[in-house]
Amino acid sequence: MMESIRLIVADDHALIRAGLRSLVESLPGFEVVAEAHDGQTAVELVAKLRPHILLTDIAMPKLNGLLVTEQVKRDFPEVRVIIVSMHSTEEFVAQAVRAGAVGYLLKDVDSDEIHFAINSVMRGESYLTPEISKKVMTSYMQLIDRRQHPNVDPLTPRQREILRLIAEGQSTKAVARTLEISTKTVETHRSQIMERLGIFDIPGLVRYAMRTGLVPPEKDTRPAPKLDWTSNESETN
Repeated sequence: MMESIRLIVADDHALIRAGLRSLVESLPGFEVVAEAHDGQTAVELVAKLRPHILLTDIAMPKLNGLLVTEQVKRDFPEVRVIIVSMHSTEEFVAQAVRAGAVGYLLKDVDSDEIHFAINSVMRGESYLTPEISKKVMTSYMQLIDRRQHPNVDPLTPRQREILRLIAEGQSTKAVARTLEISTKTVETHRSQIMERLGIFDIPGLVRYAMRTGLVPPEKDTRPAPKLDWTSNESETN
């Protein structure tokens, strides 16, 4: 008899963990061997139980899902990490992939997709939910278009203003206060800026802003700001 595929589910919301567990255990050959309500517990359970798969959210207490992914990838490379998040923007996906995740699902995943995703990563493949794959392809085509038409400014005046403030080191909340808009609006603009430029990290945005004259080169000596959501005190889940 073939060994069951063993999984750990990590999320700080009990209802989400229960839902994922129910989905996984409704499938033949899959077994959830443990649940974790925070990132530190998730790493400890991986070390103890050595599952085949870790399903983890991004925003969690103690260690966020990106840091969990990095540690698991470094210390237990045989364990495959799949992010299960409510966020579909490419900045989250890019950060997750860089951390070592081999899959990215949204929290409205159904049993068929989770079955396909787990089987895919167990074969050594990567899996992105179709909604995200479509966005990645759209951004890639936009990047090609920008390279073919390099003199066309891809950003709106508002996006350039927000990029300038980000490059100057202002946090999401500070940008919102400066422009008298909501933090959610700032996050939306930031995601659109990243998609239009094909740049999915803050240091890259800072370099772009300097290269295009939005901020003077001497600001390169300042530390690049971190995305607010990577903090353990993130307000989003």
